[in-house]
Amino acid sequence: MGARTPLLHQLTAGTGPPIGTWVKLPSLETVEMLALAGFDFVVVDLEHSPLTLETAYDAVVLAQALGMSALVRVPDRSGSHFQRVLDLGADGVLVPQIAGAEQARQLMSQLVFPPEGVRGMGITSRAGGWGRTPVAEYVRRGQQDVLRAVQFESVGSLEAAADILDAPGLNAAFLGAADLSMSTGLPAGHPQLQSLVDHLLEQAQARAVPVGTAVASAADVRAAVDRGFAYVMVGNDAGIFGRAVADVRAAVASALL
Repeated sequence: MGARTPLLHQLTAGTGPPIGTWVKLPSLETVEMLALAGFDFVVVDLEHSPLTLETAYDAVVLAQALGMSALVRVPDRSGSHFQRVLDLGADGVLVPQIAGAEQARQLMSQLVFPPEGVRGMGITSRAGGWGRTPVAEYVRRGQQDVLRAVQFESVGSLEAAADILDAPGLNAAFLGAADLSMSTGLPAGHPQLQSLVDHLLEQAQARAVPVGTAVASAADVRAAVDRGFAYVMVGNDAGIFGRAVADVRAAVASALL
């Protein structure tokens, strides 16, 4: 699995906020281009894309081989994908649409080995070096190197932030600003929503839990970092490459006038 520094440890290294993007396209070429462009990490999106577990596996392997950390956002909060995503060697898991503290505790327990949790032994998987990694090291990586984050995307979850963040095994959080705005019908900049986001950041800081978010532009990245977000995703592969294609076509059209 190489000598990469997993994203979870990058967040405590004091080297600046890691910058990533979503992977939604079933294309290894675009993953490679993201690495060549200098992204620190990607999140392979199984919730809002046509990706399968097999294509997610390929993207994780390539991203890590090229020096990026690779997280996976699972399709839902059922936990059905946890074991397989962990076995394929992902650097972390994002769980969407967390509802409350009890659910967070139940889900986190599936991401942690006994006695703290109930994650199963998969030493013969890629995460275990296909059986070549010593058991103690395999367990240490699973307990200490894997980022385990829930997504805060509703008023209820943000109001319960303190209890959710206290879930054993949870070591990161993620703000889903778009879904939060949609669920309330309020614009993202509304004072009520901003107050809830501040509450999340304050509670997370008190527990030394890094919080990430996704934004649309470089200027938004600066604002998010200044506000206290520890890791930031900008755009997604489909949008990035789609805009590049549109810009080239527009430039050609302009040149032909």
